[in-house]
Amino acid sequence: MSEQALQDRYDADGICFGCGPRNDQGLRIKSVVRGGDVVARWRAAKHHEVFEGVLSGGIIGTLLDCHSNWTAAYHLMRRANASDPPPTVTAEYAVKLLRPTPTEGSIELVARPIEVTEDRAVIEAELRAGGKLCATCRGTFVAVKPGHPAYHRW
Repeated sequence: MSEQALQDRYDADGICFGCGPRNDQGLRIKSVVRGGDVVARWRAAKHHEVFEGVLSGGIIGTLLDCHSNWTAAYHLMRRANASDPPPTVTAEYAVKLLRPTPTEGSIELVARPIEVTEDRAVIEAELRAGGKLCATCRGTFVAVKPGHPAYHRW
């Protein structure tokens, strides 16, 4: 797998707030495959803060949701031996905020599959900043079929 972000490779025209390459006001997460994990580095801006120097919990949730969703799509694609990932949606996810996330410096996301079936994947993810684990996430992401409102609409 190349170092090209999954978002750029498979959905260069995406407008999702969290991960869409074409959303100029979005977070523009860039998820890259490293072995069995999917990783990303991201930098916050002042307008992402809940208060001085601390990242908003809503932004943390969006980062973990979108990054985990791409991790699921990638692993579902691999399981199906397909050339493109299926369109996926979040069925459920839960975030644990373990400590305040500093906005100075790089924020790291790491996600990995826990379970992958034909049409869904359970993903666990971590968010680290300042060398510390700040938040975790576990979610279920489902591949959708033609006719679903989210089908190929990342």
